[in-house]
Amino acid sequence: MLLLEAIIISGFPASGKTTIAALLAKKLNVSSIGGGDILKEMAAERGYIPGGNDWWDTKDGLKFLKERERNSEFDKEADTKMEKKIRDGNIVVTSYTAPWLFNMGFKVWLDASHDKRTERMSKRDGTAQKDTAEIVTKREKENHKLYMSLYKIDFGVDKEPFDLILNTDNKTPEEISELILTKFKEKNKN
Repeated sequence: MLLLEAIIISGFPASGKTTIAALLAKKLNVSSIGGGDILKEMAAERGYIPGGNDWWDTKDGLKFLKERERNSEFDKEADTKMEKKIRDGNIVVTSYTAPWLFNMGFKVWLDASHDKRTERMSKRDGTAQKDTAEIVTKREKENHKLYMSLYKIDFGVDKEPFDLILNTDNKTPEEISELILTKFKEKNKN
C-alpha cells in the first residue's frame, strides 16, 4: 500500500465520482468510501432501507434529503466521520462537501454536462431519460440549497478548493483515473 494523503473527489450527481474513486482505489491498493455511504448508514439507523447507488433518487432518498435539510446534525455527524477518514489518509473519498470543509487531501472536481449525466444515470438506474433529466435537475437544486444553507458552499460554482478540475464527458474512466494519478504524483513530489 502506498502511504498517501486522501484523494477527495467531488462533482455533480452522475459525473463519475463513484466509478473513478473505485478505479483509483484499486490502482493504489487502498479503500474508498463516499459521503453517501456514511449518510446511508445513518439513514439505516433512522429506519430507512437504503440500497443501491440509485437510492438517493427514490422517494425515500429524497425524503431523507428533506429530513437532512431540517436537521443539520445529520451532515455534521457525517462530516466528523469523513474528516477522520481523510485525516488518516490511504483512502479515496467521494464527497460533495469535504473539499470545502477540510484543508487536507488532493481535491478533484469532476465536471460533466447535464445531458451526459442524465444519460449515465438513466443507463445506471434503468430509467427513461426524460424522467432522469428531471431527477438530475432536482438533485442539483436540492444539493445546492442544502449545502448553501448548512455551510455557505456555492456547490458547483465555487471551485476554488480543487487541485484538479476535469470534464468527464468525452473521457473514459481509465483516462480520467490516469490523469488524476499523474497530477497527484506531481503534487506529492514537491
